[in-house]
Amino acid sequence: MARTAAAVRKKRPFYRDLSFQVFVGMLLGIAFGWLYPQWGIAMKPFGDGFIRMIQMVIGPIIFCTVVHGIAEVRDLKKVGRIALKAIIYFEIATTAALIIAMIVTNLLHPGTGMNIDPAKLDAGSIKDLTAAAKHVETTAEFLLQIVPKSIFDAFARGDILQILFFSILFAGGLAALGDRAEPVINLVDITAKSFFWIIGVAMKFAPIASFGAMAFTVGQFGFGSLLSLGKLIGVFYLICFLFFVLVLWPVSIWARFSLWKMMRYIGEELLLVIGTSSSETVFPQLTQKLNKMGCDESVVGLVLPTAYTFNHDGTCLYFAAASVFLAQATNTPMDWQHQLGLLLVLLLTSKGAAGVSGAALPVLAITLTASNTIPPASIALILGIHRILSAAFVFTNIAGNSVATIVVAAWENALDRNRLKTELDSGYVPSPSVAEAVRA
Repeated sequence: MARTAAAVRKKRPFYRDLSFQVFVGMLLGIAFGWLYPQWGIAMKPFGDGFIRMIQMVIGPIIFCTVVHGIAEVRDLKKVGRIALKAIIYFEIATTAALIIAMIVTNLLHPGTGMNIDPAKLDAGSIKDLTAAAKHVETTAEFLLQIVPKSIFDAFARGDILQILFFSILFAGGLAALGDRAEPVINLVDITAKSFFWIIGVAMKFAPIASFGAMAFTVGQFGFGSLLSLGKLIGVFYLICFLFFVLVLWPVSIWARFSLWKMMRYIGEELLLVIGTSSSETVFPQLTQKLNKMGCDESVVGLVLPTAYTFNHDGTCLYFAAASVFLAQATNTPMDWQHQLGLLLVLLLTSKGAAGVSGAALPVLAITLTASNTIPPASIALILGIHRILSAAFVFTNIAGNSVATIVVAAWENALDRNRLKTELDSGYVPSPSVAEAVRA
């Protein structure tokens, strides 16, 4: 089977590989945005349109994936056990991310010497950010937000956490019905396949989306902002690299799989999130690939959507690094007591990102306000490079969520290791049925 997959992979011309096409789209977008900034800015709809196409079916796909995975198992104790293991792993991983980012930023001092006067910063530039994350100001409000007022409202807004909550309850109801629920479970499975067909069609436009997103970023902010804050960009990318080396790599060794081969397997998705800075664009593909790697459907259906809401490894790196950087840039005193307090605040507010779409900047604003030390208006310093930083932390989020799903599957003895090894060794090859459906 491994030889067959490898043979199919070799027969595909390199220019038909989606990873290659997305990479070329990114390079062309960077060049276009640099040479023609105004036209580059006008390319933004290409990226936004693609993201909307994916967002259009994200809610239904999460619903179908979770419901089918849990209802097929019909063991609610197993579901609770998987959820508990996932939450334990998420908490350990995100805490490690916060600590690593704070230590490295303190050691390398990317903001020291900037001597920014907070009084001269435009506080009005973050008002919208604070308002966007207002509903995650307290733990009670955050927990209340998990329960949707209406399932239709949750799907309309694409609130992943609320959709997940309803999906688990609905799946539990089907599981309790036993064999009588079989027709509904089959209908859900068929519906999921139709949505995945839509995703297959949408992915044909991924290279154009990457071109548009990168052209807009470079055209809007230029290379000037990259040079002026180049040290922060360099330090943050180093922090992300260290997280892979110090956390994800050891975890993959413990779970007995190759991190590098896994990243190669999901290479198309990793490149795509760099180009679009949106993790939602690859959720459906990750679901399919993790199932194909040998992770049990019930584990993927529960862990991956939960990881999208609670396991923001890269975003936690960003929160910690940006907070310490802004303190250094504004000469805000931060002794170890203040830093410990900041860490505790981050442990709470980072989970608040789960309730807000595109919440990195809004939740960072809430974090600085809650810390009561770092001027919230200082966020204006990094607005110009946020897109560049987000490419790194979204990349890390996707890799971290994939690792988390495999680890929980292994922990739960719900991982086909022979299949995992075969798939990772040969590399991803699209299923013939999917490929034919897309061509049709």
